[in-house]
Amino acid sequence: MELFWYIVLLSMLAIYVVLDGYDFGVGIIHLFFAKNEKDKKILKNAIGPFWDANEVWLIASGGVLFFAFPLVYASSFSGFYLPLIMILWLLIFRAIGLEFRGQVKNVLWYKIWDTAFGVSSLLLALFFGLALGNVVRGVNLGGVIDGVAKYDESYFFLPLWNSTLNPHAESLGIIDWFTLLLGLISLLIITIHGANWLIFKTNCSFKENLKNYILYWNSGVVFLTIIGIITWHYVRENPFDNFNKNPILWIIPLISLISMLMLFRVKSFKKESTGFIYSSLFIIASFFSTAIAMFPEILPSSNTIHEPLTIYNSAAPEYGLIIGSYWWIFGVILVMIYVFVQYRIFKGKLDGINYGEH
Repeated sequence: MELFWYIVLLSMLAIYVVLDGYDFGVGIIHLFFAKNEKDKKILKNAIGPFWDANEVWLIASGGVLFFAFPLVYASSFSGFYLPLIMILWLLIFRAIGLEFRGQVKNVLWYKIWDTAFGVSSLLLALFFGLALGNVVRGVNLGGVIDGVAKYDESYFFLPLWNSTLNPHAESLGIIDWFTLLLGLISLLIITIHGANWLIFKTNCSFKENLKNYILYWNSGVVFLTIIGIITWHYVRENPFDNFNKNPILWIIPLISLISMLMLFRVKSFKKESTGFIYSSLFIIASFFSTAIAMFPEILPSSNTIHEPLTIYNSAAPEYGLIIGSYWWIFGVILVMIYVFVQYRIFKGKLDGINYGEH
């Protein structure tokens, strides 16, 4: 049952990143590309019917983590307290940037909330990449300094950064050069994903320009990903052992690679949905590739004194996991029906749906 719930958790997180990822990408593009009211309106229409429902997947994923792996939940939400509070505030400002903008007819008012929406989207894309970097790198479980633990073996606390920005430092921070690298990769991928959504769902005036920018951004993703894979060996020993032990699993990073390379053909796609499909596949396959490389660890330990938190030593009792699976199946069927109906209603271009005129 531990493996079942681990796959459920990963799947829900991957769905969240795909769905809210295009929201963040649209916000980033809104910040830098939307220069007139018509385009700003179109961009917000493109995510208006979906953004709040998309964020529910994050809450649901947190609920699954709390239910299935309570020790990881308790450890992570205390250790990552500072960045989680920052993410909460960014989500709030992003939401009110969308909802408050139309309340007052004033240019300065528009500019404040447009900036809040765009900057929050950009920082959220960066922060979620930093979060993944911290999980991949590991954390100092127990707060071990000079061989002495400050906390219980399953707990930790991280400041935003340390003076060295070194992923091998004894006193780790949220931000170091490795986690920042993954943050930048995340930022580029999310921006590409948002651009593909806009190409698919709108006729904004700079749609063709976005296809050119996707080529540049994707080149950056390729370059930074190569650096990330190389430096992963420095941060974590033998990161590809699970793939080498089970060669069939290489098909997942292969899907990621093919999807990333196909994005270079974005200008030649006949269907405007194709680019969005490939960026979604790239995100999902990359996410699962990372999880497979780490398996069975969920939260690695950066010290040799305390064991990492795995799907086995952090899971809830099996009886609860079995009973919970029945309710989850019922719940996920309802959610899938809702998602199907929602995207069915708002199929096609969204330029003229008049979102946000409250």
